Amino acid sequence: MHMSDALVSAPIALGADAIAATLLAISIRKIYRQERLSIPLMGVLGAFVFAAQMINFAIPGTGSSGHIIGGILLSSMLGAWGGFFTLCSVIVLQCLLFADGGLLALGCNALNMAAFSCLVAYPLIFKPLYRADCSTLKLFSASILANIAAFLMGAIAVTLETTLSGVSALPLGRMLLFMLPIHFVIGICEGVATALVILFVRRRDPELFLHDQRQSSPRRTIEAFAIAAFIIAASFTLVASSAPDGLEWSIENVLQGELPSPTSELHTSAELILQKTAIIPDYNTFLAGIIGCAILIFATWLISLLSKRVRGDESQS
Repeated sequence: MHMSDALVSAPIALGADAIAATLLAISIRKIYRQERLSIPLMGVLGAFVFAAQMINFAIPGTGSSGHIIGGILLSSMLGAWGGFFTLCSVIVLQCLLFADGGLLALGCNALNMAAFSCLVAYPLIFKPLYRADCSTLKLFSASILANIAAFLMGAIAVTLETTLSGVSALPLGRMLLFMLPIHFVIGICEGVATALVILFVRRRDPELFLHDQRQSSPRRTIEAFAIAAFIIAASFTLVASSAPDGLEWSIENVLQGELPSPTSELHTSAELILQKTAIIPDYNTFLAGIIGCAILIFATWLISLLSKRVRGDESQS
């Protein structure tokens, strides 16, 4: 569901950027105050979701594919704001290093994928339905409902942002006609996948989901997620579907031809910046996933060290 810069006008993009930046600042403040939240855990979970997002799975009978967002999974283990910050970190990395999603559309992508899943669907749907000791059926129901809601809200937002941007080649009604059903199906798939991961982890480390009370994150769990992330990242070229994702598929069905290229100065500047930062555009090497996972884990390790040092200085003062 990553939007390209061609889908958004400068005013819509800047407005979304401002909202996303505000939410990100709030998340940083809340994470800093939440002493029990493990930054290393955020890193390995971010790497895991990053790797999992690279695996596009085919949607039978449509010629389309989908990939997970990971917001509900992250929030279940990190809380809403921890999940939001981690998923935004993944989205920023995907944009700057791999040119996956436009730079100008970065705020839109953060809202459509991270905010709706972590800050809306998780607290309003998943969290009220899920309990650490709930039945398997209730876990799957909560996960599927929350992920469907997150995907449908994101699909509607993408369509509205495109329409408000004046991309008249993509009429609102026809876009929704394709966007909603395909993302409904993708939401079901992610709901099942999310529940399976939670079920597996819950049986081995139930404390992981008590992010408000746990004292620490077991090293074994962190290592397990890191290993899983690198395994998935190393194998993505072998199993990922080459079919267009839900957004690309919807545009292809609605639009006869190509989208007009934006000509504003902001669009041009954003494209030039991405040409310099995206050293692995379109994941064009089998090492792309491994590199991305390594960057996320290394960055959070540095943040963890800095955070400990700052807290130590504050306790001494």
